[in-house]
Amino acid sequence: MTLSSHTRLFVTGATGQLGRLVIQDLLRTVPAAQVIAGVRDAGSEGARKLAGLGVEVRTADYARPDTLATAFEGIERLLLISSSEVGQRAVQHQNVIAAAKAAGVRLIAYTSLLRADTSPLALAEEHRATEAMLAASGVPHVLLRNGWYTENYAAPIPPALAHAVFLGSAGEGQIASAARADYAAAASIVLTAETDQGVRIYELAGDEAYSLSDFAKLISQASGKALAYRNLPETDFKTALIGAGLPDAFAGLLADSDAGAEKGALFDGGHQLSALIGRPTTSTSSVIEAALKG
Repeated sequence: MTLSSHTRLFVTGATGQLGRLVIQDLLRTVPAAQVIAGVRDAGSEGARKLAGLGVEVRTADYARPDTLATAFEGIERLLLISSSEVGQRAVQHQNVIAAAKAAGVRLIAYTSLLRADTSPLALAEEHRATEAMLAASGVPHVLLRNGWYTENYAAPIPPALAHAVFLGSAGEGQIASAARADYAAAASIVLTAETDQGVRIYELAGDEAYSLSDFAKLISQASGKALAYRNLPETDFKTALIGAGLPDAFAGLLADSDAGAEKGALFDGGHQLSALIGRPTTSTSSVIEAALKG
């Protein structure tokens, strides 16, 4: 399967943080007429911004199969960005896969989780289920097993600086995260590849690895403010996250992910991401500096 001027590329979840970046990356090399953005609400501000880029916007709600059947008409390659609704992902992803197969989509790229088949993270369960669905579908697919986004750890920088402590539960576990833009570039490259891909698996992670104590030191260096890392038991970290206003289930997933990081679940030294995108992954310090600038 080669990319022609008639190949139509579909990005689901296009108003999300990753989806927007994938659309922007695609438009560097592909005419807007070939790119279709799938959104839950075509009347939203995010959808209007995408339309302003010249791409076609279609309603594609994972939870509403009727919208998917229409959205995927004429599509050859589809990026299935995993749903943000943890606990509902397996059902929603099955809806997408079934609709894509029925519409004759010839390639599905799916944003899975780093080493999903063996990962101890609770998040891995629905990713494993989705990978199995893709295998059963018979549709050629590519698994983009994304590691952790550096932005996940950059998000709590402001409150951490306010309290002079960065909380976590990862011990000295090494984390090979990458910027969201790096993963978006990988998805864009897979969608536009000129060669047949069949079924492929990419284990994607950042070139650099750090512990959360290292991360706290980088924040201190970039901000000029002293910041210590405090390692907490998983249950205590979850309690702290809930106290900061996070929903119970989300706090539990973040605490579980940190505990998994201590066991190596967020580390990979294979450098497949930088090899795929043809450049080094974005440095951790760059993401921290961007977060400090707001």
